[in-house]
Amino acid sequence: MTRRFGRTELSESQVLTLRAAIRIEWFSLAFLAVAITTVYLVMGNSQAMKAAWIEDLLSLAPPIAFLMAIRIINRPPTKKYPYGLHRAVGVAHLVSGVALFSMGVFLIVDSATALINVEHPPIGSIVLFGEPIWLGWLMMFVMALTIPLPIYFGRVKMRLARELHDKVLYADADMNKADWMTAAGSIVGVAGIGLGFWWADAAAALFIATSILWDGIKNMRAAITDLIDTTATTFDDDKTHPVIDHINAYLQELLWVDEVGSRIRDQGHVFHIESFIVPRNGHAPTLAQLAEARKNCLQIDWKVHDIVLVPIETLPEEVHTSLRNSQAQLGR
Repeated sequence: MTRRFGRTELSESQVLTLRAAIRIEWFSLAFLAVAITTVYLVMGNSQAMKAAWIEDLLSLAPPIAFLMAIRIINRPPTKKYPYGLHRAVGVAHLVSGVALFSMGVFLIVDSATALINVEHPPIGSIVLFGEPIWLGWLMMFVMALTIPLPIYFGRVKMRLARELHDKVLYADADMNKADWMTAAGSIVGVAGIGLGFWWADAAAALFIATSILWDGIKNMRAAITDLIDTTATTFDDDKTHPVIDHINAYLQELLWVDEVGSRIRDQGHVFHIESFIVPRNGHAPTLAQLAEARKNCLQIDWKVHDIVLVPIETLPEEVHTSLRNSQAQLGR
């Protein structure tokens, strides 16, 4: 069982959270295997059912990427990989995003072509227990069965992603939301055909494809910005991660510090931080002062994997400064 992210030892509660995340990803894969097989058997010529089936196939990517990444990042840093292998999470995130984006584009073109060519999808009948049954009923029944579990999986994964600061898990939770919305859209499309609206099927497929494309764009953008070292954000990319303010606030309170500013890289689950410090009255800090400050910074948050303290004459413009620094600059 993984008990660390690189050099970062996980607490007992985090180990339990990680176990829960691994367990639910395996449950998701088992559910998807059943759903993909069942939907394939009943999808017939429906565009909406085809889109839902392809989205289920794509939904395999985030759980597989998470399970692979969680094994890779367990390895400690080496001379060849001095920052560790945390970026495996970012790579997995990017792969998932590109797959979603590509398939979204393909399905939009495919569905739009069906609408433009006025294609009427035939949905035939099958014989069950000696009685002919319209295949559309079977399609809608199967899709209805695939709705409840993705809703449950998505809610649980969202909570676990917040606790582990795991963006692949967050993307997977987002994908689960798209899954149940896709199933609902497929039911509407097939029902539309049954009511005589031939265009309803392709229109539903177009709606589903747009959802897939948006998921792809959103996840690609988040993965790329993380890989090019944008300022670290919260697990949902909603705002700058507050740990940078906590680090700045602690350093600013030290007696030998005049000004402080930091920049922070999101390595996947953990952060690498560079804090620039202007010493008070130009007196350089001792090694003991720097070592104690670094040790205390590492204890502020488990995500602070590594931090470098740099005494400097003036702060670089691009760093995040402490609130006191900002107020002082505004007052000048």
